[in-house]
Amino acid sequence: MVLRNSGRRHPEPGADGEGSRDDGPSSSVSALKRLERSQWTDKMDLRFGFERLKEPGERTGWLINMHPTEILDEDKRLVSAVDYYFIQDDGSRFKVALPYMPYFYIAARKGCDREVSSFLSKKFQGKIAKLENVPKEDLDLPNHLVGLKRSYIKLSFHTVEDLVKVRKEISPAVKKNREQDHASDEYTTMLSSILQGGSVITDEDETSKKIADQLDNIVDMREYDVPYHIRLSIDLRIHVAHWYNVRFRGNAFPVEITRRDDLVERPDPVVLAFDIETTKLPLKFPDAETDQIMMISYMIDGQGYLITNREIVSEDIEDFEFTPKPEYEGPFCVFNEPDEVHLIQRWFEHIQETKPTIMVTYNGDFFDWPFVEARAAIHGLSMYQEIGFQKDSQGEYKAPQCIHMDCLRWVKRDSYLPVGSHNLKAAAKAKLGYDPVELDPEDMCRMATEQPQTLATYSVSDAVATYYLYMKYVHPFIFALCTIIPMEPDEVLRKGSGTLCEALLMVQAFHANIIFPNKQEQEFNKLTDDGHMLDAETYVGGHVEALESGVFRSDIPCRFRMNPAAFDFLLQRVEKTMRHAIEEEEKVPVEQATNFQEVCEQIKTKLTSLKDVPNRIECPLIYHLDVGAMYPNIILTNRLQPSAIVDEATCAACDFNKPGASCQRKMAWQWRGEFMPASRSEYHRIQHQLESEKFPPLFPEGPARAFHELSREEQAKYEKRRLADYCRKAYKKIHVTKVEERLTTICQRENSFYVDTVRAFRDRRYEFKGLHKVWKKKLSAAVEVGDASEVKRCKNMEILYDSLQLAHKCILNSFYGYVMRKGARWYSMEMAGIVCFTGANIITQARELIEQIGRPLELDTDGIWCVLPNSFPENFVIKTTNAKKPKLTISYPGAMLNIMVKEGFTNHQYQELTEPSSLTYVTHSENSIFFEVDGPYLAMILPASKEEGKKLKKRYAVFNEDGSLAELKGFEVKRRGELQLIKIFQSSVFEAFLKGSTLEEVYGSVAKVADYWLDVLYSKAANMPDSELFELISENRSMSRKLEDYGEQKSTSISTAKRLAEFLGDQMVKDAGLSCRYIISRKPEGSPVTERAIPLAIFQAEPTVRKHFLRKWLKSSSLQDFDIRTILDWDYYIERLGSAIQKIITIPAALQQVKNPVPRVKHPDWLHKKLLEKNDIYKQKKISELFVLEGKRQIVMAQASENSLSLCTPDMEDIGLTKPHHSTVPVATKRKRVWETQKESQDIALTVPWQEVLGQPPSLGTTQEEWLVWLQF
Repeated sequence: MVLRNSGRRHPEPGADGEGSRDDGPSSSVSALKRLERSQWTDKMDLRFGFERLKEPGERTGWLINMHPTEILDEDKRLVSAVDYYFIQDDGSRFKVALPYMPYFYIAARKGCDREVSSFLSKKFQGKIAKLENVPKEDLDLPNHLVGLKRSYIKLSFHTVEDLVKVRKEISPAVKKNREQDHASDEYTTMLSSILQGGSVITDEDETSKKIADQLDNIVDMREYDVPYHIRLSIDLRIHVAHWYNVRFRGNAFPVEITRRDDLVERPDPVVLAFDIETTKLPLKFPDAETDQIMMISYMIDGQGYLITNREIVSEDIEDFEFTPKPEYEGPFCVFNEPDEVHLIQRWFEHIQETKPTIMVTYNGDFFDWPFVEARAAIHGLSMYQEIGFQKDSQGEYKAPQCIHMDCLRWVKRDSYLPVGSHNLKAAAKAKLGYDPVELDPEDMCRMATEQPQTLATYSVSDAVATYYLYMKYVHPFIFALCTIIPMEPDEVLRKGSGTLCEALLMVQAFHANIIFPNKQEQEFNKLTDDGHMLDAETYVGGHVEALESGVFRSDIPCRFRMNPAAFDFLLQRVEKTMRHAIEEEEKVPVEQATNFQEVCEQIKTKLTSLKDVPNRIECPLIYHLDVGAMYPNIILTNRLQPSAIVDEATCAACDFNKPGASCQRKMAWQWRGEFMPASRSEYHRIQHQLESEKFPPLFPEGPARAFHELSREEQAKYEKRRLADYCRKAYKKIHVTKVEERLTTICQRENSFYVDTVRAFRDRRYEFKGLHKVWKKKLSAAVEVGDASEVKRCKNMEILYDSLQLAHKCILNSFYGYVMRKGARWYSMEMAGIVCFTGANIITQARELIEQIGRPLELDTDGIWCVLPNSFPENFVIKTTNAKKPKLTISYPGAMLNIMVKEGFTNHQYQELTEPSSLTYVTHSENSIFFEVDGPYLAMILPASKEEGKKLKKRYAVFNEDGSLAELKGFEVKRRGELQLIKIFQSSVFEAFLKGSTLEEVYGSVAKVADYWLDVLYSKAANMPDSELFELISENRSMSRKLEDYGEQKSTSISTAKRLAEFLGDQMVKDAGLSCRYIISRKPEGSPVTERAIPLAIFQAEPTVRKHFLRKWLKSSSLQDFDIRTILDWDYYIERLGSAIQKIITIPAALQQVKNPVPRVKHPDWLHKKLLEKNDIYKQKKISELFVLEGKRQIVMAQASENSLSLCTPDMEDIGLTKPHHSTVPVATKRKRVWETQKESQDIALTVPWQEVLGQPPSLGTTQEEWLVWLQF
């Protein structure tokens, strides 16, 4: 296609006219507002000690925070910058602004870069500060491995505001161009080009306009959505929590910020942790409109303060101390203020006076801050004006000069505490090791009058717990992550682990000059290869399986049935296994081991004795064999990364794709799709129907819209809905689920930035785990010596490193999950599927081996719980001449599995780029997948399912040798909302499993606990106070949505919410998150359980109100006895407790051949029947129990000739010699049916060559006699 210049220019609207300039009235108003905001921030920062550097000079500071801002440059023009907040080692503070041009990249069609650049500079004159062509590594570019780079146009701007405006104009054009390119192929492009080039151009204006619209030549836009302060941190490597030298040379020059890696010791920021107590109406949430703040308790750097509101609190509180443990000191100074307004003022003043750099709360984003803000506003005070805190667009409270750390966010994401233990009390108990003071919220207002000192103690206990939880865990954790993640501390705390992974990858990609991919976008109404509309597609996840039920104790013998062949297999590989453990795992040459052979002989002796007696009753060793950092190590071993998932087209374009190339690693994964049964033609028919219909208008009273006028999202919605209706009628179903195994190619030469990021993070975690062990040893030594200060220091360091390795564990495991997250930049379902499938195969293979030498109990996604015989080889000490590692402790069970993994899962195709200039790759074998051995443990308890043939996955309790609980998984003790009775029963029952010396005695001790709670229910809690009974039988459920959102659904919590609204008013249920506490009543009899839920709050209401509503809900107008014992459905609670007893005690006991220890709880019918059959002495035996099938018997051929028999039977002297080669002759036979023996002898004869039977034929000869002899033969 030839471009011609018509000589005329038609300016685009806004190309260089008024529209493009930033001098309209609205624009100048917004610029003025932005400047005012920036000046207000400076004023607030100054109030908190962060003064902007004005005098030239050099300072050293620890970076604590950063925020995007705007400043005036020397031309008095607003430019974007980032404010960096520093603390010096003497505690003084300062801040500097670093101006930096925000930018994004666009890609033009081939050969159009200059035209597009020229067009954009004219169209957006005054907005775009700079245009430049930048070659970038694009991992989507065909054949990019040979060094091909893609040219991008970098658009730089003075402000983020300008960037957003330009992006908004370019974005629709890019989207349209991309869709057009996607719809067309090479053929249509070539055809249209020829047609346009070959046609006679009559209208030159039209042609020039077509050519002038250079927006059609922009085909891609990248890195346009990277937040500005993150962009700057990535580009300049400026991260929070590092020391920097800051050189300021006046406003005319940019600030120089240089990292000081030699400085490690952190300064102590001023930390203020606070908590508020408020009044509330009975049975209602605190409401900021009507309720007041009674107390604010807070701690600043270890000193506690309490401010009371004497309008509510009946007497002055004296200074006191609250120290729950010696290491958590809490001296409290008390300010008794006359009313709420003075309380708030005093608190604001104290904040301004102490100038904290970090404010700490527990759920402060959603309770403390909004309440304080609302109460201050009622009294004419602005929290924003006083201390700078206000709600942002995400509903979180933040201030420029001060970080807000909401510890609840850390507990939810990083603490690894179960969901039911996310409140402050549970978190303090788990992490700080003490039980905080607890009060019923309904009693607080009364106590403010009657027992103000008790209320004050409760109030400060929350502040103490919040402060020490933050200082001990959250502070080191968040600031450790800040050193590598280019975000503010507020974001590092609150963002999901996938977002943190992405930020790390962006850092690595930028410094490898790789252009970031755009965020993954939803593909509407995707079709399968055979033309069905996909409703959902994913991959099959990890393999989890429960194999046994019951109690396993290391001091109670259990039965083992093992396979001698498996021990033969292990015996042959003892030396190989130990050599691998020493050289590969411990990285010590085997030549340096002095007792290698001796240890191997010890292992062989133990294995031989097990092989000789494979069936035995022996005390078990309870082990957890799990793969350390399994998913990250599968990624590293196989060089898995989203950009390395390639297809035939990618490989066809690659220069390295030559015969015999080993860079393509094929790996399997399992795809699971849910699709509609309708075919492609039916789908197209539905589309045609929709195209002839009209749809509701976009705005009320607007015109009806045709199908093509709808957005792509709306079109997809209507298509899907109509197709689902069609499938429901035509196929009687709307979903078909299909699982298929797929093979995907992994490029072993792809740019390794993703893998390098994961490896660096994994190694960093291992470093912290090592340091955690070092400090644990130091702590033990300090305890023995009795040095109190050293014990405290070691304890703090141990917690610090444990917290750091946990932080890294959380993010390290997210690298796998991140690739399947919606909106991920590096998205790949195939990669996630391969990781899971490989992991499942490793665990399945381990199980196959363990089944033959022990008993597997439970399979996790990354490990296997098992019992091995007590005489199985365990730990062995290898002595070496290596100075660093004179002794190595090798765990044989781990080593045995690791050699299996090495042989089955090593990647022999791993390629590494050694010479980038000559593109030289070195291929080597890679495997970093290793089993780790945890244990042996004292006991493991696995519950059973109530249904036949089913097992309960991910439910077990494990105890350490000292009797402490090592792990509790899946039980209701960890779950919120479960019946308190069952929680209490389970928390007491597990310890009872450790009593007794035989299985019968164990179950007997456990049965005592069960019987106690059954007695309570059967006696209708006769000897129990009402308050305890309420606590015991009430259930607590939270409603995640508003009541109206549930529609016609039915559940106990929905019934409770409706009844709460009946007697407390509709405002109770207008918000989400309502906590529903209820009991189940006996009446109305015959009604489903959902209709018999009674809110517990009714029993605390006025007697007349209580009677009225109980009569109404129980549908008993003549009801006179309102005692809770007569109202409760005791059979329901007995059944609920009985169900828990069945799962944990009675069914496991039966499966372990122990008589029912709790006779009041009957076995399920299927189990009862099974036990009767097993114990029935008169039961008739099956024929298969009397006779054994030996397989097909061999027939001896009597008819076979002696000659042929001699051919079949080898001579003893010929053993080991190669058999003579007989040429096979193709023979066609046609015969009648013969008897079996004849037929077999004929078959035998036909397998022997004819020369061996008849001998060599005579020569043809020349005379007639010789011919006749030859013919006769």
